[in-house]
Amino acid sequence: MGDLPEKTKGDFSLVQLIPNMLTIAAICAGLSAIRFGVQGNFVFAVQLIVVAGVLDGLDGRMARLLGSDSAMGAELDSLADFLNFGIAPPLILYFWALQDMNSAAWFSVLVFAVCCVVRLARFNVSSKAETDQKPSPHFTGVPSPAGALLVLLPMFATFAFPNTLVLPGLVICAYMVVIGLLLISRVPTWSFKTTKVSRHNVKYFLVGVAVVAAAVLTYVWTTLVVLCLAYMVVVLWSLVTGRVPSFGGKS
Repeated sequence: MGDLPEKTKGDFSLVQLIPNMLTIAAICAGLSAIRFGVQGNFVFAVQLIVVAGVLDGLDGRMARLLGSDSAMGAELDSLADFLNFGIAPPLILYFWALQDMNSAAWFSVLVFAVCCVVRLARFNVSSKAETDQKPSPHFTGVPSPAGALLVLLPMFATFAFPNTLVLPGLVICAYMVVIGLLLISRVPTWSFKTTKVSRHNVKYFLVGVAVVAAAVLTYVWTTLVVLCLAYMVVVLWSLVTGRVPSFGGKS
């Protein structure tokens, strides 16, 4: 009676593949967002970008938790980030409000996409350089997922306040370029990965998370507008002071 073949070094369990499966799912969400944007279903397209952002926040942590992080997974994640946060959001904005404009609209889309890919390339290089060093307590420039949400703020605001808010196309173009430049800026921005919450403030932090989650489920677009504006305040604080604000714990 023969024994079952032993697991070779190159074999992976399905559990170890979960991070890459999440990344692939995020890529599918980003591509589908572009499709629904072309078709004019902008609400669903934006929702898919938000889903892609959530999946992006899960895949890396799952990989570290399961001990299945790899060079291939890191490259796949970077490619997914460019698609989901550098290509899909500006294209959806373009289909939503900028198609009838002149070349300035497409120029702003290109600027944002190029800034995003440069930011991701810089992040990859710095991450490899930090393997033997202490990781930085903050990001340099606005992270690409945050940039994607910020650049979609005009859509969030319009969805939250329909028929009351109309933004000129040139304003949207200028805003897109500004967010793109923030991606490649040297402004230190808050990183929740290294932020610590003091033991005394944990209960307040958990209550705050519950309030935000309830608000997102109940008033999704208004809540996203408020979160984007709050993040902008944090970025402006860092831009003016040159340091990241403290949230009650040592970073």
